[in-house]
Amino acid sequence: MNLLTEENRKRIGNRLFYVALLIELILMIAEKSEYYFDFESYVFRVTFALTVLAVVIKRHDKKQWLMIGAVWVFTFICYRITGRNELLRFSTFVMAAQNINLGKTMKATFWINLIGFAAIALLAVTGIMGDVYKVMDYGRGNENELRYVFGFGHPNTLWGCVYALMLLWLWVYGSKARLWMWGVLLALLLLVGKLTASRTALAIGLFTFVLGLIVRYATGIGRKKIIYILTSLVTPVFCVAFSTWASSVGYIPRYEFGHPWYTVVTWIDENLNNRLQNIYRDTAKHAGSLQTWKLFSDKESFEYFDMGWVRLFYWYGIIPAALIALLVIAFIYLCYRQRDAWTLILILSLSIYTVIEATFVSVYIGRNMLLPVLGVYIGYYLERMRNDSKS
Repeated sequence: MNLLTEENRKRIGNRLFYVALLIELILMIAEKSEYYFDFESYVFRVTFALTVLAVVIKRHDKKQWLMIGAVWVFTFICYRITGRNELLRFSTFVMAAQNINLGKTMKATFWINLIGFAAIALLAVTGIMGDVYKVMDYGRGNENELRYVFGFGHPNTLWGCVYALMLLWLWVYGSKARLWMWGVLLALLLLVGKLTASRTALAIGLFTFVLGLIVRYATGIGRKKIIYILTSLVTPVFCVAFSTWASSVGYIPRYEFGHPWYTVVTWIDENLNNRLQNIYRDTAKHAGSLQTWKLFSDKESFEYFDMGWVRLFYWYGIIPAALIALLVIAFIYLCYRQRDAWTLILILSLSIYTVIEATFVSVYIGRNMLLPVLGVYIGYYLERMRNDSKS
């Protein structure tokens, strides 16, 4: 039957993926607002079924099926142990992304996010849903600090959405953007940074902006092997090392005055808005501190906190998180094979941002714009291996 040709199977599988991606993006955008939706788990089941079907429909050789099977078995075991199905859902989503039109997918993702986030802000400004600003104690010693939220519930959430849009813009348009466009982007970052008062996050955003500007105008830097090696040293090596250290010293600030590291740890903690001590002291069981890490997590490890790399190890376990760190290294290698410095910037920036924020360690697939890129690049690599074996 003509329906079962390889080209038709690929086309059907890709369309199933696009539907799943659209649903995930809409769900993620709704979650960013102050609209409450109580049926997320059912939607996740629908998108998971769509991506499973997309994987099954597309053609794979025996080696690829063995790899797919191994990933499904491992992530299913993680799900049964921890009660969290994200690793199973996310890995299936990545595998379903093979053979999609990556450029159009990322461009569509950017515009869907932009329209959705703009709608949230508009609803807040017009008084329909959400606050324009909030006055409260944000843990900085000011009980009446005013910070703008524009319908996103928290200023850090607003900044995180602008940050995600910047990353998508860099990937889609950065390589061809003119200097005045970079000027507009810089002005936007400074404005949102001022309104949200998200100081550390703004610093990461400006750092990412500078990297993008360098890659845009320093011709040929994307072909330099050294930038991929240096990125691998920062992420995951430094990011994981710092997060591990941070989770082990959270008990020190404000209490352990005689500790030899007290001054240094307290200074770092204060500049990270008490993130270190919050890991240790926000819950009675010190959820997220190093003593609560396990080889595989459990169904009782469900608390939310900042510092995304710490959350990764706490939520899923040391072994799954270590494999994710290795996957990041493999992703960087795939970027090197493609000479793709733009994706490299996103990997580096997101990894550093995830040290202090857990925005992208989430149940929402739509938050991580790099998943389709990873799926396509893995597909490129596997296809190249298959062709090499034939020659």
